Amino acid sequence: MKRVGPRPWAAVFRAMEAGLAEARPGQELPSVSAIARRNHDPFSVLVATMISLRTKDEVTTRASGALLSAAPNPAALAALPVDRIARSIFPAGFYRTKAKHLREVARILLEQHSGKVPPDMDALLALPGVGRKTANLVRNLGFGLPGICVDTHVHRISNRLGWVRTRTPAQTELALMDILPRRYWIGINELLVSYGQVVCTPLSPRCSTCRAARWCPRVDVGRTR
Repeated sequence: MKRVGPRPWAAVFRAMEAGLAEARPGQELPSVSAIARRNHDPFSVLVATMISLRTKDEVTTRASGALLSAAPNPAALAALPVDRIARSIFPAGFYRTKAKHLREVARILLEQHSGKVPPDMDALLALPGVGRKTANLVRNLGFGLPGICVDTHVHRISNRLGWVRTRTPAQTELALMDILPRRYWIGINELLVSYGQVVCTPLSPRCSTCRAARWCPRVDVGRTR
């Protein structure tokens, strides 16, 4: 893992925001961000984030809405049969496994955390189906606590831009914590997820129209548009 020097963070992020507004006027927020802003509830963020893993945004939005309508709190979720949960979140990726995890998480919240989602990282990581990405997003969007949520988009773009040279999202999280000013920790996930879906795509990124291209060495980028 290699660390790099300081970057013009504000300029890069403003350029990305401008590029998103130009590429997709009225671009919707990533699904979990939209749910967090609508519900203002750590439980909703936790449920939506667990459903979102390996699942497209539009499916996450529908599945989360269906499940949270039927079970808006841990007690209601724990009372639902696993089959009912699975039907509610279908066709989310691995929906049967997620249904089991969601019900078990609800039970643990009731038995160990007085029916509330804990803000503590270790307590979140102890929940079934919750990894660092989910835990960080719950802390960020559910509690407003600082942390860097690294998914595939954040990992890919951070490496392409030369901010870090890492092999895994976990390494990227630690490397970004060393170089990224703390004021950007919460917002970087939402911005880079949107940018990674629209401009800096996994294959054939749109480098010709990228507003942040002047700062990008295009590390490991092949074909572009």
